[in-house]
Amino acid sequence: MTKMICQRILLKLSGEALMSEAGGSIDADIIKRLASEIKDLSDQGIQVGLVIGGGNILRGADKASEGLDRVTSDQMGMLATVINALAMQDALEHLGQQARVMSALKINQVCEDYIRRRAVRHLEKGRVVIFAAGTGNPFFTTDSAASLRAIEINAELMIKATKVKGVYSADPEKVKDAKFYPRLTYDEALDQRLNVMDTTALVLCRDNNIPMRVMNVFEKGAIMKLMMGEEIGSLIERGTRNDQ
Repeated sequence: MTKMICQRILLKLSGEALMSEAGGSIDADIIKRLASEIKDLSDQGIQVGLVIGGGNILRGADKASEGLDRVTSDQMGMLATVINALAMQDALEHLGQQARVMSALKINQVCEDYIRRRAVRHLEKGRVVIFAAGTGNPFFTTDSAASLRAIEINAELMIKATKVKGVYSADPEKVKDAKFYPRLTYDEALDQRLNVMDTTALVLCRDNNIPMRVMNVFEKGAIMKLMMGEEIGSLIERGTRNDQ
C-alpha cells in the first residue's frame, strides 16, 4: 500500500459536478467515475467524508430570489443534497464500497441521522460517510457544512473540488489573464474576496487550522495524485506568509 499524505479527508463536491452536459441533474457516468475514485482512496486506507451540494437540482438562494420564503427554499435545497447523497451511496455500493448517508435533517427512513461519534466510527471502519442536508439550518451553505463536518471529524485536509485548476484572481473562464494562486493563506483569500468558498466556511477552516486544497474534480486521478504527494491545485492554509 502506497503511503498517503493524510489518513482522513473531507471532500466537498458541488451538485453541478454531477450534471451532464445535456443538462440532466445527475449523470450516471460522472457519478460512477467519481465513486470509483473515492473507492480507490478508501482502498488505500484513506478515510473519506463527503459533502455534495444540491445545485444540480435546486439552489435555495435562487428560489428565494424568485420570491419563495428563504427558510422554505433552503430546506428544499437541503433535500436536494440528500438526493445527491443517496445517488452517490448507491454508486459506491455497486462498486463494493461500503457507504453511509448521514443527514442533518431527520429522515431516517432513507438514511441515518447525523451523529458525530457514529460518523467517526463509520470512518474508522473504512466506510465512506456522505454528509447530507447541510448543517440542517437555513442560511448556511453546503460550503459551511463541509467546513463544519471537516472540523467535527478531525479531517486532516479539506478538498474543494471545482471545475478549474484551483484558485484564481478572477474566473479564468471569463478573464483570460486571471492570476493563478498555487498557495495562499486564509486571510489572503478573505481579504482579496477570491470567492473560494463563502466567508463562514473559510473562517471556520482558518480558526480550526484545517488546510484546504482547491482542485479540478474533472481531472481523472487528480485526487489520488494529491494524496500521493503531488502538488495539485491551490493550497490554502493558516498563516501570514505569501508563497505564490
